[in-house]
Amino acid sequence: MIGNRPGTAAGAATAALALGLLTACGGGYDEEAASDGELTVMFGSSGEAETAAVQAALEAWSAESGTEATGIPAQDLVQQLRQGFAGGNPPDVFYVSPDLFQQYAQGGSLYPYGERIEDADDFYPALRASYTYEDELYCLPKDQSAHALVINTAMWEDAGLDPDEPPATWEELQDAAAELTEDGRVGLAMGGDYNIAGTFMQEAGGWFLDDDGTEVTADTPENREALDYIAGNLDAGNFAYVNDIDAQSGSEALGSEKAAMIVDGGWVTGAFDNDFPDLEWKAVEMPEGPGGQGTTVFSNCWGIAEASGDKDAAVDLVTFLAGAEQQQRFAEGFGAAPSRQSLADWTAEEFPEKAAFNAGVVYARGQVAVPGFDSVLAEFTTGLEGVAAGSATPEQILGQLQKNGEEALAQE
Repeated sequence: MIGNRPGTAAGAATAALALGLLTACGGGYDEEAASDGELTVMFGSSGEAETAAVQAALEAWSAESGTEATGIPAQDLVQQLRQGFAGGNPPDVFYVSPDLFQQYAQGGSLYPYGERIEDADDFYPALRASYTYEDELYCLPKDQSAHALVINTAMWEDAGLDPDEPPATWEELQDAAAELTEDGRVGLAMGGDYNIAGTFMQEAGGWFLDDDGTEVTADTPENREALDYIAGNLDAGNFAYVNDIDAQSGSEALGSEKAAMIVDGGWVTGAFDNDFPDLEWKAVEMPEGPGGQGTTVFSNCWGIAEASGDKDAAVDLVTFLAGAEQQQRFAEGFGAAPSRQSLADWTAEEFPEKAAFNAGVVYARGQVAVPGFDSVLAEFTTGLEGVAAGSATPEQILGQLQKNGEEALAQE
């Protein structure tokens, strides 16, 4: 599945440590490590199903290629990668998330193999953009999932609402949330981080950066409209942040009936299966805002270390792992949504309950991946919490985001 949940201050701090180390030693890979006839593959697993599926894929490629590929399920992927790079012995192939990708690329730790992939255009444009640095595609997206609106259909029906007619606009979403809110239950729950805010900002016609990622576009009327919409509904009690209703996740908020709707990614489906198997739910695409459709897509890519002793074999392995047939096996094995456009119809047919999470990738933006911007967004998340608590306004936190973002870009 998609790796760790996005957008925490702790994650930003870890990323900052990784950046410091990678930029300090990233230029030290002028010489490749000697090939020992095998590859190591480090991945962050969502559970036993993903571990088994990746190990099976590595075994299949090893048997076919004659090169041994050893899988290493990481307990802490970022820390273990940092240790590998520091010791001059990183894994050959590994998962890379967008928030760390450009730091790794900037530090010289990643081998840019995108130009060697004949059908790279089959991967969704938003995903390719997430793993492009200085106009060069570095690594292939392995999976994807976008924000969607997930509703508790039983609650909808009890309230006299039709789950087959979900909210199509912000106004309809607000009305439904108000109708569904009652003592002990909020109409809509969502995470309080910058990723959720970013999805609403897109729907208002805004975003954190311009299309080239070279100019901060935080303090704009569009973004203010998005945050005003969120803040107004938080204040009215129709919306709530997940943590403020004593839930650890969106899946828990919906499954424990503390919320009738949530905004979340496709990873919630596994949590529903495991923790709330009797839950009646339905996912639909995010309602349109004044700027149209918008959502945020999350993914990881198959990174190859610049220090790998056998880049040709590593590229061959990644080509196999990111191939259409293997992506279908991963989808069936542990629910990873394919990152290839050519598999869109197959995915919709095989996993209709996940269609909304997959559909958004067509018009989505990937996570912000500018080096140094993670700490800026972590502070913005803190500001969003202040808005919910009434100690800050959207205008204040967007102004601060603009200032901090410009300072971060100036250091590039």
